[in-house]
Amino acid sequence: MRNDLSLQLLDQFVVLARTKNFTRAAEELHLSQSALSRAIQKLEDQLGQPLFERKPREVVLTELGELLLQRAKHILQLMEDTFSELSEAGRRGRIRLGAIPTIAPYFLPSLLSSFAKKYPDIAVIVQEDTTENLIKRCHHGEIDLAILALPLLAKNLEIEALFDEELLLVVPVGHPLATSKTLPIDAVEAFPFVMLNEAHCLTDNIATFCRRKAVQPVTVERTSQLATVQELVSLNHGVSIVPDMARKIDTSEQRVYRSFTGEKPRRTVAMMWNAQRFQSKAVKALMEHLRKRK
Repeated sequence: MRNDLSLQLLDQFVVLARTKNFTRAAEELHLSQSALSRAIQKLEDQLGQPLFERKPREVVLTELGELLLQRAKHILQLMEDTFSELSEAGRRGRIRLGAIPTIAPYFLPSLLSSFAKKYPDIAVIVQEDTTENLIKRCHHGEIDLAILALPLLAKNLEIEALFDEELLLVVPVGHPLATSKTLPIDAVEAFPFVMLNEAHCLTDNIATFCRRKAVQPVTVERTSQLATVQELVSLNHGVSIVPDMARKIDTSEQRVYRSFTGEKPRRTVAMMWNAQRFQSKAVKALMEHLRKRK
């Protein structure tokens, strides 16, 4: 049995245990559902006992499955860290960098450009995802480092704040708020809002600030991309609140950005990593580069 028990099979088992669903696990592993089912059945046949209890909409680990999951995670992490350490002697470093969609296209281009000039032999592979997924992927060692926004609920992961940035009101040219001399946060309450969908932490950040100020803007449209929010504002679908880093690279003349008076909405950008996993020299170099760009 030991000769047949491959790392790939253990990895497939761990992904299924995490997702609790054959369809989702197969999609993540880029396998057909039948291929994954055969692989898990092979593993169960080798052990002589079921690893999962099959239910209509999910699978649940058996007692044996729970034991194997602990060992499998340890084995996979040990192998990943071993290869990472060995690759330090190679000619080219590699970093798997995760970032949320409201940071990746606005902050990473200049960051990675300056990093590449300083470290031309290090390849940075960017993986854009939601905060929730980045936390999971960092925990499981699928990414080396992530850039996201506070607050974060990430057990057993290290988090370091990098910098604060202001959140700005964006309105179409000619809008009544575009030329207001003073702009308190409650001034937006009379206008329809265009927002990101609720999977994005920026939406929760804005909503929390508005609730604290007893302001209830009415959201009329939601989208998954910040660039789409900006375009909908240009088309006079509503107003919105966006990070300053989005304003800095916006070349459109159809939008106006305004800062609020009084207490301003802000967000804190941070980096996150798993301190229990091996940190290569390349990853440490990028972390230090991020610190210097505060």
